[in-house]
Amino acid sequence: MQYVANTEADKIEMLRTIGVKSFEDLLSGIPAELRVSASGLKLPKGVSEMELMADLKKRGQKNAHADRNACFLGAGVYDHYIPAIVNPLVTRGEFITAYTPYQGEASQGTLQAIYEYQTMICLLTGMDVSNASMYDGATSVAEAVLMALRGSDRKRVVLSELLHPETIQTVRTYLTDIPSEIVLAPHRGGKTGLDTLKSLVNADTAAVVYQNPNFLGYVEEAADLSAVARAAGAMVIACVNPLSLSLLATPGETGADVAVGDGQPLGNSAGFGGPHFGFFAVKEAHMRKLPGRISGITQDKEGSRAYVLTLQAREQHIRREKATSNICTNHMLCALKGLIFLSALGPNGFRRMGELNVQQSHAALERLTKLKEVKSLSDAPFFNEFAVTIAKDPERLKMAFAAEHLIGPLHLGRFRKDWENVYLVAVTEQRSDEEIDRLVEAIRKA
Repeated sequence: MQYVANTEADKIEMLRTIGVKSFEDLLSGIPAELRVSASGLKLPKGVSEMELMADLKKRGQKNAHADRNACFLGAGVYDHYIPAIVNPLVTRGEFITAYTPYQGEASQGTLQAIYEYQTMICLLTGMDVSNASMYDGATSVAEAVLMALRGSDRKRVVLSELLHPETIQTVRTYLTDIPSEIVLAPHRGGKTGLDTLKSLVNADTAAVVYQNPNFLGYVEEAADLSAVARAAGAMVIACVNPLSLSLLATPGETGADVAVGDGQPLGNSAGFGGPHFGFFAVKEAHMRKLPGRISGITQDKEGSRAYVLTLQAREQHIRREKATSNICTNHMLCALKGLIFLSALGPNGFRRMGELNVQQSHAALERLTKLKEVKSLSDAPFFNEFAVTIAKDPERLKMAFAAEHLIGPLHLGRFRKDWENVYLVAVTEQRSDEEIDRLVEAIRKA
């Protein structure tokens, strides 16, 4: 039981133990203008650990979580099945206590895990080289844009308007003090408009960035988008949902130079939006520009297999001004979940999970559009997410979803005024027919 000082005598004894006469003496080093009086904070009295845990549990029960609610919320964070083997393995002491290797040669187990992860990402994306992972999908996109700008004297970056709005904002933040021009390519019919893209890409374009499936869930004409960029000599950056690669052509097959994205769908729980890992893979021509860590394989002096950190163009290893990136760690524990997830499913299981996503999401759209108030935003193909307009009051819908114990769909009015009646519906392999019926019924009742 944690000890709590509840009496004045207790407090005086504690202060005496650390060598000060009063609580005010303890705070003497803090300027007066930065201090707030205890009475101004209106803090409750101290409680025991047992009382605190009981209170936290009571408050936690007010949360609507995916164990007790059907989740139709997507937009980058998805409720997917995680094989039972993933968490017991990733929480073994060897992994959970290991940090990113600063003395790589002494961390052979960690380096091997990174190497196996990199191999899996290359197989998944159709790329040649992967790094050891990054913070999340949005920062992976931003780092890819920085890489494109560093590699040429061009300044224009063309982003598909159907990148996740938060990804676009992350790129804007990264480029705040870097001479560059960000141009958004408008969408048409739920997909990036090819004709408009052609008019925006010019000889000063360093990179074209698209998301597939895009923010509205629809599958882009990836090969055509890549061809437009390549014709102008621009780098092609594809931000992809890794689970969709169970069925769709890989970025490598559709002409991308860089494949990035968020690894959350690969064995990582939705949580409260994190933690995630970002994956980052490139064609061999861009290998030496790759930010972050790369684990390579070699032989030691006795001829045995050994793993090393290689091509370390990081600010901790070379002069800061020559570094390719100031990201100096990787989300290895989350990336390891992705590796175990893919290994546990295998090629057939991975493809079957993708097929279930397509099956359930298309079944959901068919049932939803039988309601006269629900219209599909586009006829374009989609993977496990789609956009609909719902001609009902957003607040009434929000209450109706909660009453049916549903999380989501996501109201897109928060991102754009012209999306005031648009909802993004994510339907993964976890969603049953009964839960889809509850979603339909909630909208009908609203």
